Amino acid sequence: MDLNIFIDGDQGTTGLDLQNRLQGTEFGIRTLPAHLRKDAAARRAALNESDIAILCLPDAAARDAVAMIENPAVRVIDASSAHRTSPGWVYGLPELDAGQGERIASAARVTNPGCYPTAAIALLRPLTDAGLLPADYPLVIHAVSGYSGQGRAGAQAHEAGAGAHALKIYGLALEHKHVAEIEVYAGLAQRPLFVPAYASYRQGIVLTIGLHARMLPADASGRRIHECLVARYREAAHVYVRPMSCDAPVTELDPQVHNGSNDMSLAVACNERTGQIVLSAVLDNLGKGAAGAAVQNLREMTRVLQPAS
Repeated sequence: MDLNIFIDGDQGTTGLDLQNRLQGTEFGIRTLPAHLRKDAAARRAALNESDIAILCLPDAAARDAVAMIENPAVRVIDASSAHRTSPGWVYGLPELDAGQGERIASAARVTNPGCYPTAAIALLRPLTDAGLLPADYPLVIHAVSGYSGQGRAGAQAHEAGAGAHALKIYGLALEHKHVAEIEVYAGLAQRPLFVPAYASYRQGIVLTIGLHARMLPADASGRRIHECLVARYREAAHVYVRPMSCDAPVTELDPQVHNGSNDMSLAVACNERTGQIVLSAVLDNLGKGAAGAAVQNLREMTRVLQPAS
């Protein structure tokens, strides 16, 4: 079955990467020519003629695009953060729980997760579900992304030298737009403190969360937490939990190890003497954190329509 898949915002960082990832797949895509990209009538027509519209737009433009859709048959994947906690939208993280893939498959509106929340939620949700992490734990989340996380203009400025930096901490007003979805989908009862940064490499994220064993339930050791994550993602195609071994402990993380893929690796490091535990996740901010996730959601939404490839 041929599907009309329209990408609105095809020249942004996510839109360009999405097109690259869809090349050579069973999916044909449609974009507007350059002179019509900002033409409201042309966008409206393309959106309403599509089977699935993928929005790779800033938040306000994504809301405008959704408002343009009058055809009830059009399904949407929104890669912006405009609808991540909105009623009627399904959160596009198939690994969220055992039923999320089916919810995505049947959804009319799917909101791609944020890059940072994908990592944080993947680490935290299994633990809150299992009762190993109190929902009101005072979490502090640190994350470093490649400079492409700033968007096309920010990446171009960095590469031109105008915005170059070795490391830039940001979000210190503590109002980062990703925090709300972390709180909601990780099953938290309190807003986590989130400290993000951009580094001088192009893409890739490393996210870490520190825990104190004394503030956890009695059975929530580093080993037990690792077992929980392994059990949760044993059948996941794109999430891998690194082995935890006293002989080969996780001592360092490379944020670029999954670049170009839709994969994410999770790890648990612990020190029984100090009673400290560090959870970590590594993924490509343009892959599992953006365009790769959109492709995964597209496959979920079309798997009942497309023959197996």
